[in-house]
Amino acid sequence: MNISKHLFDNLEDRTAVYSYKLSNKNGAYVEILTLGGIVYSINIPDRNGNISDVALGLNSIYEYQRKGPYMGALIGRYANRINKGKMLLNAIPIQLATNSGDHHLHGGNIGFDKKIWEAKIIDNSLELKYTSPDGEENYPGNLQVTVVYKFTDDNELSINYKASCDKDTVINLTNHTYFNLLGVNCGDILSHKLMLNADYFTVITDEAIPTGEQRLVDNTNFDFRTGTIIGDRLAKENSDIQLKNGNGFDHNWIIAKTTPGIEKAAQISEDSTGRIMEVYTNKPGIQFYSGNFLDDTVVGKNGCFYKKRDGLCLETQFYPDSINHSDWPSPILKAGDLYDYTTIYKFSVK
Repeated sequence: MNISKHLFDNLEDRTAVYSYKLSNKNGAYVEILTLGGIVYSINIPDRNGNISDVALGLNSIYEYQRKGPYMGALIGRYANRINKGKMLLNAIPIQLATNSGDHHLHGGNIGFDKKIWEAKIIDNSLELKYTSPDGEENYPGNLQVTVVYKFTDDNELSINYKASCDKDTVINLTNHTYFNLLGVNCGDILSHKLMLNADYFTVITDEAIPTGEQRLVDNTNFDFRTGTIIGDRLAKENSDIQLKNGNGFDHNWIIAKTTPGIEKAAQISEDSTGRIMEVYTNKPGIQFYSGNFLDDTVVGKNGCFYKKRDGLCLETQFYPDSINHSDWPSPILKAGDLYDYTTIYKFSVK
């Protein structure tokens, strides 16, 4: 394993943004930016040994700084949505920014995706650190966050999230990489097969806010317990109210966990390249997002414009709006406790 560093670009205020390249013995590599902890690229082989980038990325540092699709970024303090930006913590009402219509999304107006993270190479891994001060985006407590990226000779990209706080707070960290196993700029994800290890999903309103219902996937378009072609399900969008509400798939699935440890949550595969990506995590939920709002306005790598369905996300997480549903896994981090979760993206071929 080798890790190298180079200057990626500078922000408008001349702050340097660095790229760290994590390479393995197979010639595969991953690139991580200090801006937002962004996974800029994931370069892995197909069944013929041809290495391609399977992570969508943007064309310039400017594109990453403006409000956009959170491409490849670390998301915090709270990934996904909070209804009306309102929550109760220790019986105290807290109002967060409503930066997505009437709702709070991905940490607020300036989330972790827009921060410069302190980077350090430790053995065969890249450690990123960020301190979120008390009151940032109106979240309580000084939150110390450490995220460790590691890329192994088995083509496994692991992301370990740790955090602690000096006050009770809420936290839900994830990564927002858009995947396309065909390779960047090579088409949409409709031919990909998806497996989700989940018997239930959380139902949403027409504003993509959970209603509180956990619905069985049996006999629905949300049953991905065996490998299913994504495009076949999206073709039913006009006749499925849940698909209409999400403009496609933008839902949380409840992982069918058998232990508190790291287990397989999902798998995508693409037949023409033979590429497979498995997702392992100890988080309770996973958000499958089918690239519904990519709209030809986001300038990607090589100057392309990403279109609807050109990438998909599999975001491991606590359920959206879980702070407002007391019967769901709690995102509350007590002062002095340790938040410690890991997600692994394992790449292979068939």
